[in-house]
Formats: sequence, structure tokens, C-alpha cells
Amino acid sequence: MAPMDDIVKAALQKWPNVPACHGWLGLDARGAWYLRDEPTQQAGPFPQSRGSRIEHVKLRAFIERNYAVDAQGAAYFQNGPQRVFVSLEAAPWILDVHRTAEGVQVTSHVGEAWPVIDAAWLDDAGRLFLSAPQGLGLVRSSDMDTAADMVAGGQWQPQELPFAELIARHHIQLNPRP
Repeated sequence: MAPMDDIVKAALQKWPNVPACHGWLGLDARGAWYLRDEPTQQAGPFPQSRGSRIEHVKLRAFIERNYAVDAQGAAYFQNGPQRVFVSLEAAPWILDVHRTAEGVQVTSHVGEAWPVIDAAWLDDAGRLFLSAPQGLGLVRSSDMDTAADMVAGGQWQPQELPFAELIARHHIQLNPRP
């Protein structure tokens, strides 16, 4: 994760006891952010009821600079003094897998390089997940050609595990609640 913005750190110092927010922000399996207002939340859980996709480039960048996963496996965005917990479609990290002159590079949806991959997993829907010191990430569907080359070349040897078991094994909260 990139360092938290100084303005966010200052707000945390000034207002340390602001209540957390749940259900208002979602991250889909492609790394897109969704704002989930009250009617959207009442219509159903994420991702069945997604909300409005956040298109504003600077807002997305702010969210991504201040995004993390806590020790209990809940993803959140630190919005000044308020922690906004994120509802996840699949995993807290969405991964780009792309070729470079040096080989294949894995990067999270927030721009962090993942140079060490500890394990690869295939869930019951055929999705490829990678685990690393940063946590568990889902490979974007658009990057599966490159990821498949890594599997075929023996660099990654995916183990099959149902999605529910994979999430439980990695202690991930898909819909954090108070």
C-alpha cells in the first residue's frame, strides 16, 4: 500500500474517534470502485446491488492511496478521520499481470508491485488468485492470457480450492460489519 496522505494522517490526529462507515463503498472483481448510497444498500448486498461506479480519476486515486486491509481481513479506505469499510466482490486486491522486458510483473489495483508470489489458487468458478506477503489477490480476467503462460511454464502451480474456503483460509471479510 502507498503511504497514507498527510492530510489523512492529520485528520486522524485531530478527530480520532469518528465512527466507521460500512456498506457505502464496493470493489468489484475488475478493480472498479462503487459508491453505494442508502437505496442501493437497501436493494441488496454488494455485488448484486452495485451502486454508482466511481469514474472521477482523482477520487479513485485518493481512495487507492489510502486503501488497506486490517488485521481482521477487512478492507477499508481511510477517508480523513473516518474508516470506510469496503464490500468486496472477490478479494481485497485485484491484480494486473503483464509482460515487461524483464519478464512478468504483478501489480495490485492500487499500483503496488507484488514481486513475490507465494501460491496460486483456482476457485470453483475457475478464477485465479495469487497470494503474496501483501495478501490475497484476484487476477483480472483481462490478464488471464499472461497468467496462463505463468501456469503453463510452471512458475505458478495453482491449487484448487472452493471460493468460500479460499476466503476463509486467508481471513478475508467480504462484507465487513460493525
